[in-house]
Amino acid sequence: MFKKNSLQFSLLLVLVLFNSCEKDPSNPLLEPEFTSPDTFNSEVVVGWFNLIKVLTTETPGFTPPVAARAFGYTGVALYEAIQVGMENKTSLSGKLNDFILETAYIEGAQYHWPTVANSTLASMTKSFYSNASVANYSSILALEKQFNDQFSNTIANEVTDRSIVFANNIADKILLWSSTDGGFGAQFNNFPSEYEFLPGVEFWKPTASGQKALQPYWGSNRPFLSLNLENTTPADPPTYSTDAESLYYKRAMEVYEVVNNVTEAQTIIAEFWSDDPQTSATPPGHSISILNQLINDTNFDLFASSEAFAKLAIGINDAFISCWKVKYDTNYPRPVTVINNQIDPNWVTILDTPPFPEYTSGHSVQSGALAEILISLFGENYAFTDRTHENRTDIDGTPRNYTSFIHMAEEAAASRLYGGIHFKEGIELGLTQGYQIGKNVIRVFN
Repeated sequence: MFKKNSLQFSLLLVLVLFNSCEKDPSNPLLEPEFTSPDTFNSEVVVGWFNLIKVLTTETPGFTPPVAARAFGYTGVALYEAIQVGMENKTSLSGKLNDFILETAYIEGAQYHWPTVANSTLASMTKSFYSNASVANYSSILALEKQFNDQFSNTIANEVTDRSIVFANNIADKILLWSSTDGGFGAQFNNFPSEYEFLPGVEFWKPTASGQKALQPYWGSNRPFLSLNLENTTPADPPTYSTDAESLYYKRAMEVYEVVNNVTEAQTIIAEFWSDDPQTSATPPGHSISILNQLINDTNFDLFASSEAFAKLAIGINDAFISCWKVKYDTNYPRPVTVINNQIDPNWVTILDTPPFPEYTSGHSVQSGALAEILISLFGENYAFTDRTHENRTDIDGTPRNYTSFIHMAEEAAASRLYGGIHFKEGIELGLTQGYQIGKNVIRVFN
């Protein structure tokens, strides 16, 4: 009887231990020996880019080109850190300008990919937003700790340590590479004092007292893809003229009449897409926000979300380099200058005119690139809702619905006409410029 009871007790104990291990997610022995990034969800990516949107809004110096650059390198770093865990690895090393990356990845070793993503994004964010407020920098550290604490009970310490060391190594190398592109530290010097405005009424002039040129040399920065400068340059805009029958004069009259007869719906669109620095995450941040919403809504896995952000990051970074090169090569005047000089000296715009030349429209270029990249991810006729500004009270931030990504891009571009700050060519040819940039980026990943 004793032996029988002992045997029964032993079997019961084994069963209890087995069941407890099966239900206990904190047991590191239950962590699969090898796991692929596509077996994890995108919560780390979504969480970090939501914070980055706030940091971009509230950190001094994050103008649109500067924000695009920060997003660009952060997206590339995330992708490079995650793609090595996939069976069919596709690195961007050797595909982007001056980018040769040798990683410390150990074949056959176990990595926890959400920890890799968390550490990579934390390192990149700490570097780019080093001048954030104390409260916001504390938010960076807190988010990093939040995810590390969340994962600590599910993986062995040596896996955690290996994942963090690997991620930091990737981030350090990409940050070093980024320091040679011409835009390093740009948030501290958005308005170079040595820049001089070109003489002549046909060229861009300040549109407000004391206005200086924003990042006039940005077009000389190294793009990720040379093709995004080589095959995206649009035709020249209409030539300066005072002739009322000229295309130049007619384009000015078009802006004048649109603004003078602007509807409430058009004003809402103009303000929704304005995305001014310090009140929003800038136009690049708006693009990041849309992708983050879509990733969250469609339950992208960790690898898919990393790849999506890499595509958009490269596209947005290069969109602003390509656009800024055209802007300062043409030095085209803003509508308010032309209209005040030739049509109505008392005319004012709906939106504040930004401190850089008109042609082409940055909103158009980056929206075109965004549209092409989102089409490659979600399809051509994908209907969605943009909730980027739903919590704002200074504008009508009511979420806007779109039947496709092209619909979205065309509205974002047209918003600059409604606001009175762009001519037709800058808008339409800017979209074409952006569409081509998006196509160039997509081919790199195919």
